[in-house]
Amino acid sequence: MAQHAGADADADEAADAADEDPGLRTDAVDLPDGRELAYSVCGPPDGSPVVLHHGTPGSRLFAALLADDAVDAGVRLVAPDRPGYGRSSPPPDGWGLDDWREDLLPVLRAESIDRVGLLGFSGGGPFAIAAAGGDRATRLGLVSTVVPPSDAGLAGLARIPYAIRVLFPLFGAVASVSGPEAVVSQYTDRSVSPAVARAIAADFHEALGGAIGGGASAVERESRSFATGSVDSESLDLPIRAWHGTRDDNTPLPSVEEFVDDCGGTLTTAGGDHLGTLLDHGSDALRWAAPE
Repeated sequence: MAQHAGADADADEAADAADEDPGLRTDAVDLPDGRELAYSVCGPPDGSPVVLHHGTPGSRLFAALLADDAVDAGVRLVAPDRPGYGRSSPPPDGWGLDDWREDLLPVLRAESIDRVGLLGFSGGGPFAIAAAGGDRATRLGLVSTVVPPSDAGLAGLARIPYAIRVLFPLFGAVASVSGPEAVVSQYTDRSVSPAVARAIAADFHEALGGAIGGGASAVERESRSFATGSVDSESLDLPIRAWHGTRDDNTPLPSVEEFVDDCGGTLTTAGGDHLGTLLDHGSDALRWAAPE
């Protein structure tokens, strides 16, 4: 029991460190249907705005991984909790990718953003792609992204009824006891710094718990959409660039290659794995995505 309490305290400290050390500011907007959407902001207030789409699962605390890069690049980084994660309300029945584009607009208005770059990591990629169909988007950057339809990773698991709702809370409990390294190992086989490990764990625990909870339902909903949905590459009319690792076992490279080719975009491949590609190329992606 003492070990579990200590691990919970470590998780709380990790969340605090991720939320405070890089200078993240958390805010929220009210959506027209009464829901609330929370988001974090870091980087210079007058910097070029980029909306960062966290993975599945994930939260606004994901911005901590790129907070220092945002300061160096002069980027105002905005990272929303998607519906059902962290402090954001769950969505209504039938909510999907196209609805995300509309949900994001009140955040942009609250931050007085007229033109914005978009960056999506992993399961955040399809949502960044959806947002790129709006008239405020200037560039779309994708790192280790999922491209629906996909049977890889969580998308395949989502086809098994209730599998994600059962497994993710269980893994969350195990990770609270085992520490940040247990979370990191799901995304990369490389060693990372203690600060990176704490930030990744804080993002994961906030996604599944947060102030509202129920994050496993959000994981299940998004993963099912990755398996059964699709993205419209023909309607996108903006510069697109993707970074993807050849050793990424979480998201398949061939679907990314096809998507980027269809869009006339640019693909940079690297020898890294899922999270390793973000750690190696996240700064480049952030700088590229910033509006010119």
